[in-house]
Order: sequence, then structure tokens, then C-alpha cells
Amino acid sequence: MIDTLDRKEAPPLGIVDKVDFTKHTPYRLDNGIPVYVINAGNEDLSRIEMLFDAGDWEGNKPLLASMTNSMLNEGTKQNTGMELAEKIDYYGAFFQTDATQDHAYVTLYSLNKHLESVVPYLKEIILDSIFPDKEFNTQIQNRKQGWLVDNEKVSYLCRKNFNTLIFGNNHPYNLKAEESDFATLKRDDLVSFYNKYYKSDNCKIIVSGKADESIVKLLNKQLGGNDWKGKGEKTADNFEINPATDKKNFIPKDGAVQNAIRIGKRLFNKTHPDYIGMTILNTVFGGYFGSRLMTNIREDKGYTYGIGSSIASLMHEGIFFISTEVGAKVSEKAIDEIYKELNIIREKLIPDEELSLVKNYLMGNFLKSIDGPFALSDKFKGIMVYNLDYSFYDKYLDTLKNITSEQLLTLANQYLDPETMYELVVGKKD
Repeated sequence: MIDTLDRKEAPPLGIVDKVDFTKHTPYRLDNGIPVYVINAGNEDLSRIEMLFDAGDWEGNKPLLASMTNSMLNEGTKQNTGMELAEKIDYYGAFFQTDATQDHAYVTLYSLNKHLESVVPYLKEIILDSIFPDKEFNTQIQNRKQGWLVDNEKVSYLCRKNFNTLIFGNNHPYNLKAEESDFATLKRDDLVSFYNKYYKSDNCKIIVSGKADESIVKLLNKQLGGNDWKGKGEKTADNFEINPATDKKNFIPKDGAVQNAIRIGKRLFNKTHPDYIGMTILNTVFGGYFGSRLMTNIREDKGYTYGIGSSIASLMHEGIFFISTEVGAKVSEKAIDEIYKELNIIREKLIPDEELSLVKNYLMGNFLKSIDGPFALSDKFKGIMVYNLDYSFYDKYLDTLKNITSEQLLTLANQYLDPETMYELVVGKKD
């Protein structure tokens, strides 16, 4: 066969007009728990993810939400933590927990042929966790040791103190643990939090993989009965925000080899009409390896190994931030270059070639993010928790295709004014 491709010419770039991907099928258990099934797998494997409104927002106390979530499988009325681990491992299944600022997750991975054997253990962990004293004391000591290690890192200190500047003290998005918190948190705090928030009407379930209605029937048998019903408490969403008065802040850290820098502001989450445009603008500015921040401060100036900017979308707020670590001697120079790039993106149109490159990069990332059943599940979860639907992704693709440099310039002027940014440096003065 004759190769007719001209391999000296790059293929033409272009934005895909429409992307069709597998969407969820909704169900509901007898006790009211919503179940969303994404049947998209080829392997005989499924992921069952239980989502609870039981993150830091509800805990409003350092360590409480994450400790409660991580101890769910440390012992139940029927089995010790070791026994649970051995029984789940026997079937080649995998169980994990995770807690964020807004939610807590309990996730089970299993071959479908073993689901009938392992889902009862999932039920046991959710309904009958007992938070044993010995395991609690061990975990609190381990966490304290990890905290002591992290507290020597300028990057950790910068990250944990930055939200204080934006939200103030006593805000659930600023629950930074201090050493005293490890002594004041008690097992009874975990039991109380568990009893309040790990309830059936505070739960949603997402099933993904080679999944069908038979898994819903199994979940209904184990988790849909009257033995697990209850109304989880809801935390008010009107916490007072008391931002810092000083925009520029420095925390000394003796012996630091590098300074950690974080610059940013309170923004908005993905329910805001400008969120999608801002994600595109952020990518140009500092959201990928070829961004302006990387090109200037890493490639040209050599001040850092890495620098980037992000938009963190939380349930009740959003944050735009720039973060990096640089040598103390070039800390001020790096900060000057960051503000220089902020001013440039607010003053000059993004060239067509650069914008086209970013658009194609983001399209490639989007296609990658819907590759496989678990990725599709994550994509659905990313809209479901905000009460959005799949039209959000239609809008994303449409915006990605049609947004102009002029529109991005308007967004930059509206949201990226350096005067509105908080600056935090942790390290040492040169």
C-alpha cells in the first residue's frame, strides 16, 4: 500500500462540534436513595460510589469530617477492621474512603461476580461502624506525626494559610488543623458526626462499569430497606466571610530553602455563567505546561521548576489562585513577573494561534476525561453535586469553540485585577 500522507505537514487543528458519550440512568431505592447507573464498561467490573454531604462544611471543626470518614472501615459491630480488610481482599475487591471540603465518599471496586458477597460488607461499614478507641488513638497519632512533617514544608504552610486571607477565621473552607486539635478531637465527636450525617436521605449512589439493573436490585436489597432511613442534618450556608485587610502577607520560616508563593482571590464556582470562559482564560494564563506563567517564569527566567494557576470550584464558593515555589533570592522577582503577566493578559488580546492551541489542548483533555466508565462517572459527579445537567458540557464545548480573544480580554479585566488579589509568601527574606 502506498503511503499518501504528507508527513512534513501537521494535520489541521479543529474543535469537535459535538461529543456524544454515555450518560447515566436514574433509579431510586425503596428508602428513597437516588442511584445513578453508568453502564459503559467492557470489563466485568463495577465501581459503587456512595456520596454523603459530610465534608468539612458540615463538620466545621478541623479533622472531624476526614477522621470520621477514614475510620468507617476500622471496625463494625460484626467485624474488626482487620477482619473486614481480609474478607474484602479475599474477593479481590477494593474499598476506599475520601473526604473533601464539601463531601465524603465511600467507594467499592469489585468484580461483578463477587458483588453479592462484598456489598453486604459495604452495608456493614455504612450502617454499623463503631469507631474503636484503639484504632482512633492510633490514627490520631499517625495524623499528628504527618502534620508535624507537613508543617515544616513551606508549600503546606502557604496552602493552609491562604484560605484564611480569603475567608477569615471560623469559616468551614478554612479548617486548618493546629497541633492542639489532635488532643481536643475525641472519639465521641466522630460518633456524633457519623450519626448526624451518614443517613439514607443524605446519600447518593453512583454505579459505573459493566453495570445494569441487577446491581440496583442488589443495592436495594442491602441498602434500600427500612433498617437504614433517616434525615441527615443540614448546615446553614450563610457563614460570615471576614477577609484579611492586608493584601500582601509574609510568614517567616527559618531554614527554608525555597519560598512558597500563592496569589489569588475569592471567585465563583461552576454554576456561575462566566465559569467556563474563566477556565479557558486560566488555561492560557497558567493552566497547562505551555501556559504564560510557565513560559516566562520557568522557561525564560528559570526561577522555578513549576508554576501554575487554578480555579477551585467548591459547593458554596470558588477560588482563583497562582502557586509556585522559588529560591528566596528570586522571590520578589518571580512575584513581579506574575503581576507582569496578569497585567499583560488584561491589556492585550490573546493571539489567534495561542488561543487555537489552548482550545485544542482543552478539547483533548475533555475527550480524555470521558474515556472509560469511571471517568464518565467522575464527569457526571462533577455536575450532579451542583444540581447541573449534561447541558453544562454542551455549553462548555460551545464556549470552547466560539469564545473570542475579545471576550477573554473582558473576563480578564473583570476578574484578574491584581489590586483584588491576596499575596502570601512563606519562607525567608533574602
